[in-house]
Amino acid sequence: MFTRTLGDDGAELRPLEPWHAEELLAHMDRGREFVGRYVGLPDAVADLGSSRAFLTRYAEKAASDTGRLYGIWADGRLVGGVLFRTMDVAQGTAEAGCWLEPDAAGRGLVTRAARLIIDWAVRERGIQRVEWRVAAANAPSIAVARRLGMRREGVLRAQHLHRGERLDIEIWSVLADEWQTPAGPTAAGPRP
Repeated sequence: MFTRTLGDDGAELRPLEPWHAEELLAHMDRGREFVGRYVGLPDAVADLGSSRAFLTRYAEKAASDTGRLYGIWADGRLVGGVLFRTMDVAQGTAEAGCWLEPDAAGRGLVTRAARLIIDWAVRERGIQRVEWRVAAANAPSIAVARRLGMRREGVLRAQHLHRGERLDIEIWSVLADEWQTPAGPTAAGPRP
């Protein structure tokens, strides 16, 4: 078990593991509609059994080195998370993502947490390309990709079926040689 501070506000990043099933379910219940606007996590975590199953799948991904799941805690409460939905160390690729309950939004928690895990993936695991796939209408998540110095590569039109609606998905990425410091890329600002 490890804990990483996310800054002076006391927020922390920790692995999110099967024994957190009750806490994850309570977190989803607090932010179910907000989180579920663009991602399927609240639909996958509908009760204690599905919460435990979701966390177990990610524990198995961590054990097989194919994904990771981390929770963001603020004021002692789970308020969001970041993850590597996929990770292929042999190919040097990973897909990062995030979610956050509404009361924790606007504090930079996801950006700080994503910087930590991307830095770990690039520096420790040798990942060469980190993708960020986001619904085109999800402005807050797109803003995180920009703050991380990612480049927008394109749009997969009507690519993802979510709650009966087809969503356009934007693909953003950062390459290892663009990722120079724990604070993020060396570029002076976001790139389109």
